[in-house]
Amino acid sequence: MHNSDAKPTRSDTTALSKHRHISFTAHYTGYIWYQRGISHPVFATRKGKFLAKLVHPLENWAERHVGGSMRSTLKQRHQMIDAHLTALIQQHPQLQVLEIASGLSPRSWNFRQKYPELNYRELDLPDMAQIKTQALRQIDHDAPEVLTADIFSESFKQAFEYFDHSQPLVIISEGLINYFSKDMLQQLLNGMCNYTQDFPELHYLTDIYPEPVKNKLANFIWNCSRLLKFMSRSAFTFHFQSPQELTQFFQNAGFEQVQLQQPQLYFSNSSLEKTTAEHLGDLVWMVHAYKKNSVV
Repeated sequence: MHNSDAKPTRSDTTALSKHRHISFTAHYTGYIWYQRGISHPVFATRKGKFLAKLVHPLENWAERHVGGSMRSTLKQRHQMIDAHLTALIQQHPQLQVLEIASGLSPRSWNFRQKYPELNYRELDLPDMAQIKTQALRQIDHDAPEVLTADIFSESFKQAFEYFDHSQPLVIISEGLINYFSKDMLQQLLNGMCNYTQDFPELHYLTDIYPEPVKNKLANFIWNCSRLLKFMSRSAFTFHFQSPQELTQFFQNAGFEQVQLQQPQLYFSNSSLEKTTAEHLGDLVWMVHAYKKNSVV
């Protein structure tokens, strides 16, 4: 185990990170997960309840006319990531987990209940990390403190000192990477690959919203994304039009293998192995990227 005292601290990453405005969506997401029965009440904030109530009419309209909404995709992506993480733990009993920008996700708590020996750490910006740590310790006094780092700074590297570098690692992000430009996404993927070169294996599980080219209301979805971009003061965008384009991008960033899941196919077949090279029109995809390192 590497030095466990090398904690990313508040001095390493400021509360004034340029990415801080994204965190408002964590409140909404946390409340929807609770509302959908896959979370604990401690992760449902008043701010989240307010946001959910505010967009409720729009979500209802989208589910009737678009074929899905933000809240419906939240459950889909969460279930797909959970299923893949469970499969990885079964394949690699010594697997370790780092969930970045974890927000108010219940995943760490849920998986520590199922796998008490699992080294599962979360990371977020300071304000959200403090909120999450307080929430976790209401239901689990032994929950580790949520780490703090800006994933685009050198402080991100320190987070990997909390893990045994002789065992496989999985990094998880959810509801994150569409907030970044393609250049920023490449920087993030490069950082993941570079900082984990001495781990035997790296797995990365993430969701991503593709360009809605197969949806009859694509213009409406694009306009909603522009509103989200404005509210989060971010570079929110849709990066990829096809599974092949995404796969090539992840491989260019350093991953060897890329498996992509689309809900339409995934939930109809109940299989982790069902994939296709065609964009089926789903609003969200799930990605499992992998690289094996030559560790001496």
